[in-house]
Amino acid sequence: MILFGLVMALKGPSYRLGTLMHMGPGFLPTVLGVILIGLGIAIACTALAAGEGEDEDILPENPEWFAWGCILVSPLAFMLFGSYGGLAPATFACVFVAAMGDRSMTWKQAVVLSLIITVFGVGLFHYILQIPMPVLEWRG
Repeated sequence: MILFGLVMALKGPSYRLGTLMHMGPGFLPTVLGVILIGLGIAIACTALAAGEGEDEDILPENPEWFAWGCILVSPLAFMLFGSYGGLAPATFACVFVAAMGDRSMTWKQAVVLSLIITVFGVGLFHYILQIPMPVLEWRG
């Protein structure tokens, strides 16, 4: 991770960086490279600080396969519903599927959570940030 971050941090400035208000094409790779370097250093430090035998049991005894599946399927639900229904159904489906991975989550709680996140997401991404994705659209 540190090596990849170094490559990006060194290659990014070869493009125009720009400013924070008017970012150039080299700004994002450079910043992400620096962030990756920091994350790599943090991961390395935690690995060095682990005591002997502490890092051997990485996976839990009873893996939550259904929860893992829900979390992995939720971006696919966003892509599918986003392609055919727009931002609102895609956000709702993504959050609902991911929420159902929690063993203590009920259908009603998942629906309420999904509605709250959908309202916030549509407000932020469509109206404030003006992402060019329709809120509701039917493609059959």
